[in-house]
Amino acid sequence: MSLPALLLRHQAEFGPVLPVDLSGPAVARLDFTANNPLVAAADLRDTAAFERLVHALLAAQHATVGVGGYLENRVIYRRSPHFGPGAAPQARSLHLGVDVWLPAGAPVLAPLPATIHSLADNANFGDYGPTVILQHALEDTTFYSLYGHLSRREWQHLRPGQRLEKGAAFATVGPYPENGDWPPHLHFQLIADLGSYAGDFPGVAPPAERAAWAARCPDPNLVLQSSWL
Repeated sequence: MSLPALLLRHQAEFGPVLPVDLSGPAVARLDFTANNPLVAAADLRDTAAFERLVHALLAAQHATVGVGGYLENRVIYRRSPHFGPGAAPQARSLHLGVDVWLPAGAPVLAPLPATIHSLADNANFGDYGPTVILQHALEDTTFYSLYGHLSRREWQHLRPGQRLEKGAAFATVGPYPENGDWPPHLHFQLIADLGSYAGDFPGVAPPAERAAWAARCPDPNLVLQSSWL
């Protein structure tokens, strides 16, 4: 059985990743592609200005939490050389997770029982910052979930091999600059095949490789179950 089919089969068992109703009226979908003129024209290298833009996008939709991004071809990665073309054969702009934009300090929860696979502080400008990868098992299938842009405060006390029960608050959303220098948000990503990665995994891919990366990183909304996604 494919991982997406398995996740669909077990959807009723998943808990929230954040203590927020991601289908509620306070949530809005945010567009960070070139189709959004406010984003396309913004100087996103200034993180404080970027945060003001996020707040403006939310306010325009009378929302306080933003969601979106899976397989979105975004312009926002142009702010950092980490995403190429110097760092890769071609620039990476295809987002492989879902971002939830909300204030720093929000607890991050394990949506089902897990073991901490690995940790890293990916401290490049525009990178994940403090990162956790959890390992899960459903039936006979092992898969992983990645949490990026966390606070160092709780993250520094975690250890690989540590067991987490479903619903355990193991981290919080981090502030900038320690979160990779982004406006506060959680990057949540599912990974079917982690390969040799530990504490890190591509969250953005070249658009030409969409099919391969989508197969390796299924839709995070299979777990999040937001009606806005």
